[in-house]
Amino acid sequence: MSMVSSRRIHTLPAAWRFALIGALASLPVTAVLEWLPNSEATIGGGIMIIGAFIAGVVAALRSSDPSAAGLRAGFLGSTIELFVFIATEGTAAIWSLPRVVFFVFISGLVVCASVLFGVGFGCVGGWMANTVVSREPTSANES
Repeated sequence: MSMVSSRRIHTLPAAWRFALIGALASLPVTAVLEWLPNSEATIGGGIMIIGAFIAGVVAALRSSDPSAAGLRAGFLGSTIELFVFIATEGTAAIWSLPRVVFFVFISGLVVCASVLFGVGFGCVGGWMANTVVSREPTSANES
């Protein structure tokens, strides 16, 4: 009989944790943006932009790589948006072989673009966090 040690708890890598935190934190903001007039905010887009930004901020504050967290948040956003598209619009379409091939190709491009947006917004979030933290007064600067 073997016992599992409590030290062997498997956790997500830091970049994935920060991406999930950013994704979850972006959902209320995306919902508020959707209520604005003429808004076309989507869950995937909100995670890709706002979630990646938040993930970059959290990663920078935890001394981790903000671009890695943003990359993963962009990937999560594109994956969720593709599943939403398949569940809503994809069920109404007639899927011939050329249409399936086209959809797979375009899905790959969407994932690549979303990952790049995620890296960009993750870097911006990390830069903003580092800028704000570096401007905080220290005890040596206070008079």
